[in-house]
Amino acid sequence: MRQNLRQFNSILRFGLLISLSAILFACSIPNENEPYFGKTVPPSADVVRYVTGPEPESLDPQIGTGQPEQRIYLALYEGLVEYDPQTLEPVPAIAERWETNNDSTEYTFYLRRNARWSNGEPITARDFVYTMRRGLDPKFASRAAVQAYYIKNAKAFNEGAAFIQDANGEFLKDDEAIVPARLTVPQGEKQKAAFFKANPKLEQAVAGKNLVPVRGEDIGVEAIDDYTVKIYLTQPVPFFVKILPYNFFRLVPEKIIVQHGTKWTAPENIVTSGAFTLKEWSPYDEIVVEKNPHYWDAANVRLQQVKFYPVEDQSTIMNLYKAGEIDATLNRAVPRSWLPVIQKKLDHQDALEASIEYYIINTTKPPMNDVRVRKAFALALDKTLITATRRNSKPLSTLIPLDIFKGYPSVQAVEFNPEKAKRLLAESGYQDASGNYDASKFPIEEIALTFNTSDGNKFLVEIIQSQWKRNLGLTVPLKNMETKTYFSATAKLEYKGFARYGYGADYIDPYTFLSIFATEGGDNGTGWIDERYVKLLDVANRTLDVERRNQLLAEAETLLLNEQPIIPLTTSSTNWLKKPYVKGMYPNALTLHPWKYVYLERDSAKW
Repeated sequence: MRQNLRQFNSILRFGLLISLSAILFACSIPNENEPYFGKTVPPSADVVRYVTGPEPESLDPQIGTGQPEQRIYLALYEGLVEYDPQTLEPVPAIAERWETNNDSTEYTFYLRRNARWSNGEPITARDFVYTMRRGLDPKFASRAAVQAYYIKNAKAFNEGAAFIQDANGEFLKDDEAIVPARLTVPQGEKQKAAFFKANPKLEQAVAGKNLVPVRGEDIGVEAIDDYTVKIYLTQPVPFFVKILPYNFFRLVPEKIIVQHGTKWTAPENIVTSGAFTLKEWSPYDEIVVEKNPHYWDAANVRLQQVKFYPVEDQSTIMNLYKAGEIDATLNRAVPRSWLPVIQKKLDHQDALEASIEYYIINTTKPPMNDVRVRKAFALALDKTLITATRRNSKPLSTLIPLDIFKGYPSVQAVEFNPEKAKRLLAESGYQDASGNYDASKFPIEEIALTFNTSDGNKFLVEIIQSQWKRNLGLTVPLKNMETKTYFSATAKLEYKGFARYGYGADYIDPYTFLSIFATEGGDNGTGWIDERYVKLLDVANRTLDVERRNQLLAEAETLLLNEQPIIPLTTSSTNWLKKPYVKGMYPNALTLHPWKYVYLERDSAKW
């Protein structure tokens, strides 16, 4: 009861501050003559107060896939490698060094002998093996599991596939595998039928043989000894280490998870592998992490706490920052109307952002299962109108944002063309007796535009709704959903028509975006999958020549855009604020900050 009362008072106090902040916003005008926006008095304690965005879906690093979660995971958990705070290139973390074989199909990581969990127990190679098996377990159903599919047998295990064993106990080999591997087939009847339809010769080869389910023990992650991890891949992947800082690969504690189940991330239960551990979690109020004294590099961690606030409203964020109640904000925090002034301030942070905003389309249900209909809705959007009031956004008609990935060729995409859109809808059957497009024939009740609740998202969907009304004569219904449940629902295709999506790169390589649609699960959310697309990506990632690999990846992107399971909308710059006394946070392309590097500089001469 005492804890509940304390939490209620905390929520009430912060709620009043938010309400006051919203009122102040209406009459607050940035002073153009001041070098910084708002107060610049450092906190008396070594604490950074940071706005993360929406309430996190989970504090389990193998569940959440959004930036709000990733920002918190960077404090609580660590993997074999970590992001460099400026370049986002992988740097040593729990692994102090690593090596690879000649063709980048095997990686060996050597762990620090002083790495500890937050309860003081040693971290060993077996902890990483457990983390990978747990995250890939189909019963766990992690949407991020696709990030590990390069690992031998990871995809087969995650998808519940089986090996084929003959009467002599021998396993059939996959003749098409680049690295020697066993052949696997799906176990579900529907999936198996589709597999054999695409591979009729294999159906005869498998007849009469045993199907042996792929187990977690079969994936290509091995503890050579307590401090050596070896990872076996299905093909050459020269950029594999760049993927490993992603939260799916951050170590989680087997003993604690077994003991507490889904409640293992509660403050009273949690054990972490990162520079901080969880002190408090008051949902929709704040998350407080404090320095982990057992962390292997604790001597160089200068913050005692980080306080994360789940706030989405821009006016609230800006006034909390101005009043000195928070020290830094998430990306895209500055309201459109304030950008002309705020962009001149010394505490404004900006950089090209490896992110896109787009709409996914549920391609499994009519009328959106018709590619012509999907293309029509894409052609009916003038993206320059979307970005006209956003000084930090650019129109985007491709999946890959421009000027982020060196050497990647930009692909051609069809731009705004409402007349062509109407012709496509007429060809799809929505026409009058003369064959002309007739909006009244379109089943508008079968689609909607779903978005996760925020002022920015609502503003965007209303612009798009008005464009479709003007250009197609169709008023698409709007449907909002709480962010905490939104991404899980869209991943399960629990929407009709369109759903708003945003994606920030998990690592600095174009494949981070292309991989989303290489599998039906994870963050795909469209139900679209094309073997031609998957094969192009596979060939590209087996190609060690960088220029040729980029060309193949661009071919895959072109194929996806032609099939239109998504409608790309915009790409942005990072656009956030940081007090001048906060150091170690940089405007990198992902707006992800490894908190172990962050500190407060109280000497204003060094700001």
